[in-house]
Amino acid sequence: MPLDLLVVDDDDDFRSTVVRRLCRRGFPVQEASSAEQALDLAERRHFVVAVVDMVMPGMSGLNFLERLRAAGSDCKVIFLTGQGTIESAVEAMKLGAYDYLQKPCPLADLERVILRAGEHYSLEKENLQLRAVLQRARQGVQMIGQSPAVKELFRLIERAGPTDKAILIQGESGTGKELVARSLHQCSLRADKPIVVVNCAALPETLLESELFGHEKGSFTGAISAKQGLFEVADNGTLMIDEIGEMPGSLQAKLLRVLEDGSFRRVGSLKERRVNVRLLAATNRNMMEEVRAGRFREDLYYRINVMSLQVAPLRDRREDLPLLVEHFLGPEWQLADGVMSVLERYTWPGNVRQLINALERAKILADNKTVRLDDLPHEVVSQVPATGGGAHADPSDHSLASIERAHIVEVLAKEGGNKVKTARALGINRRSLYRLLEKYGLS
Repeated sequence: MPLDLLVVDDDDDFRSTVVRRLCRRGFPVQEASSAEQALDLAERRHFVVAVVDMVMPGMSGLNFLERLRAAGSDCKVIFLTGQGTIESAVEAMKLGAYDYLQKPCPLADLERVILRAGEHYSLEKENLQLRAVLQRARQGVQMIGQSPAVKELFRLIERAGPTDKAILIQGESGTGKELVARSLHQCSLRADKPIVVVNCAALPETLLESELFGHEKGSFTGAISAKQGLFEVADNGTLMIDEIGEMPGSLQAKLLRVLEDGSFRRVGSLKERRVNVRLLAATNRNMMEEVRAGRFREDLYYRINVMSLQVAPLRDRREDLPLLVEHFLGPEWQLADGVMSVLERYTWPGNVRQLINALERAKILADNKTVRLDDLPHEVVSQVPATGGGAHADPSDHSLASIERAHIVEVLAKEGGNKVKTARALGINRRSLYRLLEKYGLS
């Protein structure tokens, strides 16, 4: 950020001396001989630091600062005065002056104060920008969970997001690694630029190279025109490479180069191109094992792994299941008694992605916007132990299946064996009842 300066003093000799000194140091400087002239300049140009004489004919330095703040300026004001008192210094600080120096003061001291004021201004701007970015992140990308693992992930995203460093996101398939990447992007200073995602496992080697780095017309069969690669599309933004452990060795060297100096060549081109891209990589593999096995370059591994984020599998954050189910089902849907217990007991090898698919399937089969056990996929329900085929359940068996079976037997008996009335009393259709009767050996 250029440190635009304004020097305001009615003493022409002193003002000229200060301006010459600052100009020799390379600062862009404007000068004014009165507070009125300085206000006119401040209306037409933004200044980072103003060096202002406190006592001048006409408007005083303190009045100048009041007018400056009333106009919304955040310029850092350094007061100079040859008639200083403790009272005037206190009043200046109350009005928001950055510092207060007495004349005559060594110009080297004044220069140091100006530099400190400029650094303070830059830090304030950066903090405001980071807070705005984090606020956009919380609003823009929704990650769900209250478990310790998710809270720690949130903390790391907020810390790592605003940096420009490469991040390696590790976790099983279906845990939401792309959502983590998008959250990191939203927390970054590149949030208003694009985030581009490519999956290494979805493309063969030749197409992956073209997809990442682009190609020139005629560089291979079917290349009927030149095409930008995703590095160019993501320039000044973020590129997420998913399943980076699947990347062929021949492309790993080319990726390493673009990460080191930002340069690359399109397929079929001799022209060097340069980009400024933040890389986020994701994998479900153990990358250190891939390095030891010689399938992944060690130097590239350390380049993409400045920091690693681990996304916990769903089985290790079961306390988040009610929140996830509520979110993905929607506000109009509900679960029948016992369904949540079954969901919490299942191990979810496919993680959140599998949970979403299971709930979508259940919504297709469910009646009256209520998900029941028989609406869930077989593999989810089959983990719940069923009782034997006899007419009576073991009284010592307190499993969910045993309780459900006993409840069906009770209602069936109460309705005199009438399956239509039993289904109605249970709140299910006859087809669902027949499935349950067969499941529990009550046919």
